[in-house]
Amino acid sequence: MADLTSLVRDELSIPVDPRAAAMAAAIAAEYPGSARAVLFYGSCLRETQLDGLMLDFYLIVSDYGDAYPKRWMAAANRLIPPNVFPFQHDGLIAKYAVLSEADFHRLNGAETRSVSVWARFAQPSRLVWAVDDTARDRAIAAIARAAPTLLAAAGSIDGEAPLDWWRRAFSLTYSVELRAERTSRAQSVVDAEPDRYLRFGLPAMAAIPTGAPSGGWARRRLEGKLLSIARLAKASLTYAGGIDYLAWKINRHAGTKIEIKPWQRRWPLVAALTLVPRLMKSGAIR
Repeated sequence: MADLTSLVRDELSIPVDPRAAAMAAAIAAEYPGSARAVLFYGSCLRETQLDGLMLDFYLIVSDYGDAYPKRWMAAANRLIPPNVFPFQHDGLIAKYAVLSEADFHRLNGAETRSVSVWARFAQPSRLVWAVDDTARDRAIAAIARAAPTLLAAAGSIDGEAPLDWWRRAFSLTYSVELRAERTSRAQSVVDAEPDRYLRFGLPAMAAIPTGAPSGGWARRRLEGKLLSIARLAKASLTYAGGIDYLAWKINRHAGTKIEIKPWQRRWPLVAALTLVPRLMKSGAIR
């Protein structure tokens, strides 16, 4: 049986569409001296036609102070990580989230109740750019923490099949955030690549640290939803066209037809908070 770090390393090295790799390099080039690694993740990994889709990346930087010329942007990233930005390159569109190496390591581990990073990186991703081997190894080590954290947080059930453990774990994480996703999304994550989750299952279980916390999902849900609202509010200020992106995301996933009014663009923070009840009313929040 392969160890989890080797499985993660092999998966992260799988080639991606050259246009996605070029976009990752272009994102890194926006942060000279601070960019450490760029990860490509999300449903677009399984797509062969990227035109018209929004690609998802994580940019890992050495330090927020080095990454931003404006101190308030560094403070925002440090207080409510990550900052998220839009990006366009070679006809493709994307968004990328920014985390420091230290935060990326911490947020993939059991020391945080926030699910947003370890729930994502327990799923497949690709390391499409790294500044050097040290940065590559640190990204691999951080991501190798994600799956054990996810499974430990869900807790084991006697006699439960490995794939059902994965499905239940992802379902719990989706219940934590204000996510405009269908309720079947958690199951489809596993069912899209069942062999992958079977291959990762035993090594991930074996890597669960002794004493890793499990349960506490009522508290996670309360904190997660409050954090999601804070992130939405922050994105309305830090994300160029953030209020339009928020409306697009809700419309795309929940089937609504929200149109942003001029006053909402003028006061994006207030507008972001007014959209939260619309998101809840849509039934997309579980």
